[in-house]
Amino acid sequence: MKITFYGTRGSCPTPGEETLKYGGNTACVLVESNSGRRLILDAGTGIRVLGEEFKLHNEDVHILLSHNHYDHIQGFPFFKPLYQKDRKITVYPAQTIPNEPRAIIEQIRGSYFPLEENELAATLHFETPNWNNQPVTINGFHVHRRGINHPNGGMAYIVELDNKRVAYVTDNELNPPNEQVTTPHEWKEFLLGVDLVIHDGQYVENDMPLKHGWGHSLISEVVDLANCTKIDNLAIYSHDPERTDEELDFWQEKINKMNLEYKVFFAREGQVIEL
Repeated sequence: MKITFYGTRGSCPTPGEETLKYGGNTACVLVESNSGRRLILDAGTGIRVLGEEFKLHNEDVHILLSHNHYDHIQGFPFFKPLYQKDRKITVYPAQTIPNEPRAIIEQIRGSYFPLEENELAATLHFETPNWNNQPVTINGFHVHRRGINHPNGGMAYIVELDNKRVAYVTDNELNPPNEQVTTPHEWKEFLLGVDLVIHDGQYVENDMPLKHGWGHSLISEVVDLANCTKIDNLAIYSHDPERTDEELDFWQEKINKMNLEYKVFFAREGQVIEL
């Protein structure tokens, strides 16, 4: 299994000299099986870059969404396969509060965008699998889900194939001030033994208490969680818009000195992980 990061930033895009290393595009990750099956996780601005690759191949497109906040769907109108005839694109929405499964396409209308949905050339489908019987199968991948601790809800996923498992847990607050959708104990059970965990680590201690309850975790909290889950790799993800490359390097060096039994790294745009 191969994982490629096309967008790693949280909240809003951050172009500029101080974010060149880790990237400024918002959430988008591509998972590829050994046989070439592909599944896109989220449709932030990183999906625009991914679209340049997908437009060259006439395969069906499968997009699994964590939730509908704008940094996770804002790149979709600029995804080139949308404008190709005979392309089939299937979107698998997350369960949100309120539940709005068509949010990703509703931004292409009215005064929000210069085109309307009926002007798109591709065939667009929305599919909600029966999550009562997990795992569900999406383009050959076996997928499990859990609810995230985030305003308006959303989902985390484990994607499984080729005897490898990758967990995508973005925009999740491990210790929220309000009721927990998924508790720390449940996260430990869900992530136990996963080969790669991609987890939100948008905040550091200095961001608190102002941002407590905003739906993101401290870097230190994510590392503590990983210590209990017997994972192989932890990718810290959804970097704060104000977090510079230099600051992320500082945290990487700090974590390296901990001599952990698993690999921890801050996800970089364009980074490829082979499992």
